[in-house]
Amino acid sequence: MVTGPDVAKHWIATEWGTPETWSFVEYDVPAPEQGEITIRVHAAGMNPADYKHVAVARSGATLPVSIGYEVSGEITAIGRDTEIGSGVAQVGDEVIAFRVGGGYATALTMPAEKAFAKPTTLTHAAAANLLLAGTTAAEMLAVTAASAGETILLHGASGAVGVSVLQQAAHHGIRVIGTASEARFEEVRRFGGIPVTYGAGLADRARAAAGGKIAAALDAVGADEAVDVSLELVADRARIVTIAAAQRAQQDGIRWIVGSLPESTRFRDSIRGQLVDLAQQGLLEVPLARTYPLAEAPDALAFLKDGHPGGKIALIP
Repeated sequence: MVTGPDVAKHWIATEWGTPETWSFVEYDVPAPEQGEITIRVHAAGMNPADYKHVAVARSGATLPVSIGYEVSGEITAIGRDTEIGSGVAQVGDEVIAFRVGGGYATALTMPAEKAFAKPTTLTHAAAANLLLAGTTAAEMLAVTAASAGETILLHGASGAVGVSVLQQAAHHGIRVIGTASEARFEEVRRFGGIPVTYGAGLADRARAAAGGKIAAALDAVGADEAVDVSLELVADRARIVTIAAAQRAQQDGIRWIVGSLPESTRFRDSIRGQLVDLAQQGLLEVPLARTYPLAEAPDALAFLKDGHPGGKIALIP
């Protein structure tokens, strides 16, 4: 049990359905065994996967399900002979963690290898949102073999994954044409992208902005327009990837990636440390829209599901 002035609490789904059916309950946090740490959560990151994964029954998943996949916090206990993903750690160290089970909590015990020293350049709210979007963005660039000097097309450039793609691409010397609403153009430019509006004529606008060959296309939106334009502009379908249009990927022979695929899991785990280092160097930011108290998770998710939050959202215990 985690000791302290407050009893530990977490959000759980006791039935398959929407966040309105979840429960915010007290629970005993187990003491960490070898290979584990316990952290006091200072911020929980929020992602669409948080609610999608408990919306309907899933193979291999049993109720109740603890909600949330990434957090930022402080180590309160360490199992014997245990190091975290970034090396030696001690009680009191600030860490971030990704692919945990039950991040919507005031405290949790978790595998130590999932934790990395928190970048000092980021607040807890930002750090808690670094790795899910960041590793997804890194995999999109990797599977399309985007390289320095190339120009690529990015659908959804002002979203969480898109903004991370822009920053990582800039670091690697990759030029990005990014689709966004005009209201979000400055955000795209701020992170090194060349913005174009979506809608009728997108392919022509992208060609004009590129001024030459578009080597690859990355879709973080999932709309038919995004896939159709990608197919029109990029001849090699192996260099088109989507994270949101699985049916079109199967139909049209383009790449589809999702974190639950074994190869995606391996890649995303392997890249965590590099992304943390980029953030520590000030080369990877996490724009925030707003924060909510942990107890108001359903309200925060309603804001997230609106589809245009304008940045990441964090829950604060």
